[in-house]
Amino acid sequence: MDEIDVLVVGAGPVGLTAAAELRRHGVDCRIVDRLATPQHYAKAVGVQPRTLELWDAMGMVGAALDEAVPMLGQLLYSDGQPGPRIELALPPDVPYAFAALPQYTTERLLTEHLAGWGTHVERGTELVSLEQDPDHVRVALRGPAGPRELRARYVVGCDGAHSLVRKTAGLRFEGDAFPEQYMLGDVEVDWNLPAGYGVRAVHHDADGKVDDLLVCIPLPGRGRYRMSMMVPDELSGTGSGDGVEHGLEGGRAPELRHIQAVLDRLSPRPAHASALRWASTFRISHRLVDRYRVGRLFVAGDAAHIHPPTGAQGMNTGVQDAYNLAWKLALAVRGIAADDLLDSYHAERHPVGAEVVGRTVRHARAGVQADAGSDSGPDSQAGSGSGARSGAGSEARSEARSGSGSGSGSDADGLEAILRREAQLLVGYPDSPLVEPAEGTDPATGGPAPGDRAPDCRGLERELASYPSRLFDLLRSPRHTLLIHVDPGAAGEQATTCAVAALSAAHGLLDVYAVLAPGAPQPQWRLPFVRDGAGEFAAAYAARPGEAFLVRPDGYLAGRFHPPTPERLASCLRRTFGVG
Repeated sequence: MDEIDVLVVGAGPVGLTAAAELRRHGVDCRIVDRLATPQHYAKAVGVQPRTLELWDAMGMVGAALDEAVPMLGQLLYSDGQPGPRIELALPPDVPYAFAALPQYTTERLLTEHLAGWGTHVERGTELVSLEQDPDHVRVALRGPAGPRELRARYVVGCDGAHSLVRKTAGLRFEGDAFPEQYMLGDVEVDWNLPAGYGVRAVHHDADGKVDDLLVCIPLPGRGRYRMSMMVPDELSGTGSGDGVEHGLEGGRAPELRHIQAVLDRLSPRPAHASALRWASTFRISHRLVDRYRVGRLFVAGDAAHIHPPTGAQGMNTGVQDAYNLAWKLALAVRGIAADDLLDSYHAERHPVGAEVVGRTVRHARAGVQADAGSDSGPDSQAGSGSGARSGAGSEARSEARSGSGSGSGSDADGLEAILRREAQLLVGYPDSPLVEPAEGTDPATGGPAPGDRAPDCRGLERELASYPSRLFDLLRSPRHTLLIHVDPGAAGEQATTCAVAALSAAHGLLDVYAVLAPGAPQPQWRLPFVRDGAGEFAAAYAARPGEAFLVRPDGYLAGRFHPPTPERLASCLRRTFGVG
């Protein structure tokens, strides 16, 4: 019987991310998918800035930028009248913008990236059953060569809304379904609307209820959009039959004439649809598992949470699930994880899933205004938002620092906070068991708090490079990173002592950099260093002299220490790493 460290079930964007990250972290894994060939469907099309940041760290963002198109904003129309134009413009401290990319292209890029690690999707291979014992999971598969079994130390279920991994684990998947059915179509139109903008047009009945809907998301190609709209009666289906009514359905597919009929009713400009590449009907449910882990079984993406696609949150949330889990599984496989490290996956990601499900349901029911700042409507089975408690805390801190709370009276600042949330930049884990609480600091003073996303900054100078670097260049390692801010009067001995203690507590899986303030002399101790020539690091992190910042492999701040001591750094790292 074959033995494997981790089996990933499902080769959509979430499963491919999990497998690629496991391989980057040095884990022997396999990934299976029941489909013999990938689906050529433009389902999830919205790619959030935070997902592009993850792809940057993974080493594949360049390929994605080559294929994607900018998502500049959204044009709103109600009962034939234009509404406000939403501009998806983020401030310059955010390295990536909102983008649109067909899901099949996302899957191709991730598959090629995974192949670079020597791992290929085992297609046409279906999960039949799972049985876990204290040390392994016995897995039965059925593939092109017939039935076979293997033993895995862990199994990650990325097998969608109808997940067999979730059902086998006995997880509750509670929620409800929306009564409406929709149809999707990947088409070209000849209207003269500005490129790069989504379109949302609605019609209301006499009671003010939306009775007709058109949502168009731009795709690569001239005049090409992924369109969604309410399904006509002649195409209504009966659902999946397993009680989870979500996703694409079988039966009769929409034709070009069905899409043209909606355009004729709702398009803000005369438009002729052509070149139909793909169409389907689909349903929307909202459900959330009660647990993300049962023993050696984990669920991620649609296997854990499904919801309206408002704001392109589903796929992106699932990608972050996988990214959060992979580095933790890698430490567990190595045998150097703290005893409860894997429990932190549920502790951190379940509140995120709960918040996203709740928010997207509210937005879907509240209408256009609730969808501000997103590629909204029934458009893409896509990504995440802020965590329930965690994201709310992160957003409140962001608003306190920028003055964008309700008391500021600034619509622009309020919109920026909404856009950062939709971009998934406000996801945070301040209540995580892995995070060291800040001591004696006021979060409103600025900079990221423990549990927040570690922001990028530019203008870092290195001795042997004639060009400036970004902080993200230092954070691409699959290890933790310790950043020590050094001012002109700092003593090097304490920094060295802290670095040595942190390296020992992290079993050597730690990168350490001194970040020198302008005017600080070159350190005499043996630590790699960069110079904060433009002062962007000090500004972005509100860094105080001698302060240390510990960044996790997934780009979140595990703690900030002022002053740092070997004991506090080691204590924080022991939340993640086992002792010994």
